[in-house]
Amino acid sequence: MTVAVAAFAVMDVTMKRLVESYPPLQVTFLRATASLPFLLIATTFFGRFSDLIPKRIGLHLMRGFLGVIMLWLFVFAVRTLSLADAYTIYMSAPLLITALSVPILREHVGWRRWVAIVVGLIGVVIVLKPTGTGLITIGGIAALASAICYAISAITIKVLSRTDSGPATIFWTLSFISIISGAMVAFDWTPLRWEHWYLFFGVGLFGAIGQHFITQAFRLASPAVVAPIEYTALMWGMLFDWILWLTVPSSRMLGGAAIIVASGLYIIYRERLTMSATKPATAPSPDTVSP
Repeated sequence: MTVAVAAFAVMDVTMKRLVESYPPLQVTFLRATASLPFLLIATTFFGRFSDLIPKRIGLHLMRGFLGVIMLWLFVFAVRTLSLADAYTIYMSAPLLITALSVPILREHVGWRRWVAIVVGLIGVVIVLKPTGTGLITIGGIAALASAICYAISAITIKVLSRTDSGPATIFWTLSFISIISGAMVAFDWTPLRWEHWYLFFGVGLFGAIGQHFITQAFRLASPAVVAPIEYTALMWGMLFDWILWLTVPSSRMLGGAAIIVASGLYIIYRERLTMSATKPATAPSPDTVSP
């Protein structure tokens, strides 16, 4: 999961650069389409094309629609916000994933972790300022809506893991995102410029790397454990903002981020205690084994 977060951070930098020259929906199309060749190459050398056969095509299609909305909103957000600002608002996604794992996956989240979720959300509010002015901006609203779409999409990975392989989940999600966004942007297409070739390559490569590792993370571990690790994206956002755009985070952002990260780490700690207590009496679940 740590590798996935780092790869996605680099990908987000390339998308922030691309959205300076292309519409957000076109960047969404480029992100998905550019990653597909890398996935097919990896399948050729390390897997089987039969692994790409879907068993729940409807759920893949739903993830495709969610992916288009999620990426389009996030690209729009990073066009108007710094990476750190967008990531901070986006940090509500892991909290939502942990909470949604209860009604959707029937997983148990104890009261201590619920307290941690609430505290983490308070940290998000602190970063946004008590008046909520950060949410009033169009970019802030886009980042929050994108986080909601991502949380729902991430939960479906665990459901798909019961019938479909990891490569199939990635391939069909990216394919549907590419097809749907491509059809939507066809009438508002901006010609690609050759000098941006390294950005096209980077968004595809790092997007494919991140997609692979995040899919495997949610397939092999409980969302309540995996999701909080995504808070490290905030550190990457601050680093890239400082190096590339000379933007320094405010003390309010750092304070709120500390609360968010602490909440996530506590959730991991409590989940590990629960898993340790139940492991001797629990047999391995079939859906935790890679196909």
